[in-house]
Amino acid sequence: MKCLIIAAGKGSRLQQRGDSKPLVPILGIPLIERVIRSAMEAGADEFYVVIGYQGERVRLFLERLADRLVIRITPLVNDDWDKENGVSILKARDVLREPFLLLMADHLFDPNLVRPLTTMTLGDGEVVLVVDRNTRNPLVDMEDVTRVKVEDNGPMERKKIRDIGKGLADFNGFDTGIFLCSPAIFKALEQSKEKDGDATLSGAVQLLAAAGHAKAIPTDGFWIDVDDPAAFQKAEQALLKRLRDKPNDGPVARYLNRPLSVWISRYLVQRNVTPNQISLFSFLCSLLAAGLFALGGYFALFLGGVLAQFASIIDGCDGEVARLKYQSSDFGGWFDAVLDRYADAFLLFGLTWHLLVVEVNGWILFVGFMAIIGSFMLSYTADKYDNLMRERIKTGGKAGLRMGRDVRVFLIFLGAVANMVLPVLVLIAVVMNLETLRRVSIARNAQY
Repeated sequence: MKCLIIAAGKGSRLQQRGDSKPLVPILGIPLIERVIRSAMEAGADEFYVVIGYQGERVRLFLERLADRLVIRITPLVNDDWDKENGVSILKARDVLREPFLLLMADHLFDPNLVRPLTTMTLGDGEVVLVVDRNTRNPLVDMEDVTRVKVEDNGPMERKKIRDIGKGLADFNGFDTGIFLCSPAIFKALEQSKEKDGDATLSGAVQLLAAAGHAKAIPTDGFWIDVDDPAAFQKAEQALLKRLRDKPNDGPVARYLNRPLSVWISRYLVQRNVTPNQISLFSFLCSLLAAGLFALGGYFALFLGGVLAQFASIIDGCDGEVARLKYQSSDFGGWFDAVLDRYADAFLLFGLTWHLLVVEVNGWILFVGFMAIIGSFMLSYTADKYDNLMRERIKTGGKAGLRMGRDVRVFLIFLGAVANMVLPVLVLIAVVMNLETLRRVSIARNAQY
């Protein structure tokens, strides 16, 4: 699937963020790179980018990006970049002779909005626009958005577009800037320019709509036009909010750790730090916390508890930074899991040692051992259990409370600051092992 991206304009309203709008970084990644990576995730594998204002800077960036991502990116120069967006699209008429995706360099979106287009078969001379059905979308600038009227009889899926334009009073959706176009779009642009003096994309779509060749696919997913400082702030907040929506989070992670880790990740993405380095730093904090536990004395115990909880919060940042900077990898996830298991063992052993320094007791050693075993088995069963819960949610069921590492470390924190180490070790040993047995029972019943 080929993809054409319009990146020629000046973007004067966003110039306080940078001289070249496509290269303006949002949470550490330039806008144009976010668009290309999202399109790649949706299935696009060859790109044409129309450049204009500060085109040489954009071209050099695209060359480096193509090398990094190992994809083909062809720049198309539009010297008339200050004219309507249809002029930029026409620069691709000699290179795109089959259906292609059409995107805007300043529109961020969920790849799921584009994915259906990559497998769709277009009718003769047809274009398809992804239309936002949520006319109360808080991310939309009502003064600037292009409005769409889609025929309202029956379901909206692939219904005809009746009207499109920024000044529509009668509308039921918004233009997301995500299109699947046949080469007919080029002819429509030329006709719109000759007939009405309108060289905008909306003008061409209006002509195709009049002939019944402009269709709509509905969505209520994430997208935003990053056109001015206010939209930029909304886009940042929306991207960060999406990090909080992690279904596998336990209660402590969801309501305490994740809000704090997302706040920290917002600043980490601006630094030259990798997710694996964050994982290692979190582990080292846990290791230091375990050492403080073993020292004995309440002050060291208190500091160790606070440091353990801090490490648990930082432990969420590696995945968040990886998602924001497109640095996720199978190795990174595995490396983080390995360090987490070591961290759990050291923390629980540190608490056990803290008690053994005061009194050498076989009961304490047994409780500490069972707490470590329970934490390991709970982690070992997590993947199977989480997959089962995802299937249950898909069929309309409820996932229930997830007991995971976030709860375990939080209990360690509470036990340390409250100087109630033995009760917390007993609680962890009992709860973690009982939860493991519950998961085994759920997995067994799921087979029948």
